[in-house]
Amino acid sequence: MSVESYPKFYKKVQSEMGAYGKANPGIMAGFCLLREAAETDGALDAKTKELMALAIGIVVRCDGCIAFHVHDALKAGASEDEIVDAIGIAIMMSGGPAVVYGSAALEALKQFQLD
Repeated sequence: MSVESYPKFYKKVQSEMGAYGKANPGIMAGFCLLREAAETDGALDAKTKELMALAIGIVVRCDGCIAFHVHDALKAGASEDEIVDAIGIAIMMSGGPAVVYGSAALEALKQFQLD
């Protein structure tokens, strides 16, 4: 998938997830509880967890994950350099496909910085 605007795509995915939540509230409620529990500060802070989630999203080639976790990493206080480092870890773990999706994550970063 080629994403033209990550901020718009973020809102689209948010809307689609909301629609799915109405269609299957039990599953989405459970997912939201899981996400909330996973994102709660513990041994790792929210920023570190978002950078990890971004790297995993790149490795599994998930455009929606890239949009959400670049957005949320910035919101959690991640710097451009930290996001670029997370992209590098994803590339190291996944090779060529991560280069493609990592480059998409860098574009998402640039777009969210302008949004």
